[in-house]
Amino acid sequence: MKKIFFILSVLILSCGLENKNNAIELNNTGLAKNNLGDYNGAIVDYNKAIELDPNLALAYNNRALAKNNLEDNNGAIVDYNKAIELDPNLALAYTNRGSTKYELGDYSGAIVDYNKAIELDPNDDVSYNQRGLVKNDLGDYYGAMVDYNKSIELNPNSAIVYNNIGFAKNNLGDYNGAIVDYNKAIELDPNLALAYSNRGLAKNNLGDYNGAIIDYNKAIELDPNLAVAYNNRGLSKQNLEDNNGAIVDYNKAIELDPNLTITYSNRALAKDSLEDYYGAIIDYNKAIELDPNSAVTYSYRGLTKYYLEDYYGAILDFTKSIELDPNDSENYSNRAYTREMVGDLNGACLDYKKAADMGDSDAAEMVANQCN
Repeated sequence: MKKIFFILSVLILSCGLENKNNAIELNNTGLAKNNLGDYNGAIVDYNKAIELDPNLALAYNNRALAKNNLEDNNGAIVDYNKAIELDPNLALAYTNRGSTKYELGDYSGAIVDYNKAIELDPNDDVSYNQRGLVKNDLGDYYGAMVDYNKSIELNPNSAIVYNNIGFAKNNLGDYNGAIVDYNKAIELDPNLALAYSNRGLAKNNLGDYNGAIIDYNKAIELDPNLAVAYNNRGLSKQNLEDNNGAIVDYNKAIELDPNLTITYSNRALAKDSLEDYYGAIIDYNKAIELDPNSAVTYSYRGLTKYYLEDYYGAILDFTKSIELDPNDSENYSNRAYTREMVGDLNGACLDYKKAADMGDSDAAEMVANQCN
């Protein structure tokens, strides 16, 4: 989900010394440049404002925002810290610093800042929404929904928050409920591409692949650079057994966002279905490079190596997948089959027994037939 930063874009009334007046003017021209996308020009003005009035907290906050827009998040943190040092009651700076920490993957730090912003301004709907995003990413979907609902209570016309509620419901498996919220988001903002893309995902999860593709098409029409919409449309095409069409969409998603890990895994699965096993391995390798802790990617790569008769390589991947997720019985069964192929019957029986203990009936049958 996209982070949200806010600027206090009010003109500051001037009644002090000339330097302070000039600093306020420069702060305001910086705001104007920032809003026009001239982030470097904005920083020049904020620098001058700070030089004239080193205690102007808003100038530090706004310079940090420009740095965010230039993807200098660490530099932004330094400025937000200074803004808060100068004005510990500037709720906006806590919200923006929280969003920057979220972007940097510091989820606990982000929540601390959102908590402080809400403490200072209990009517801050943005901080509730942003805190919900962090909770969602941490897997606390119910906690996320509590925050989203509070945000909607404070701002009932926020399309993006309805979209976020839908996403949390989708993660909880309430696909029909998610669609209701996506519908509301689209009603409030018919141009919100992300809501169409997410509604498509919910329809895909309900098995309505053609309906999902219609939504993805609309999302892409509204935002041709929305990589996730191409990824998701590829998934629906794959579910309709159009693997070649899926690969075209996955290629586009990767072109737009080369770090979209799930797309490499999805493209690998499509290549597996087309028996392009070597091509699939390349994609699984890239997915693992981007996310070395994905148990399922090691598992899928292990299966592909099995198809290529690289049994020892497959065993290594199943073992790594088990290390990352010891509660997936399928990995034990797959490693057992593969161990049989290399003549390790004792090791295979140990894995079959483990899978059987976890409720795998096929593994239990193998134990009964082969491991007594």
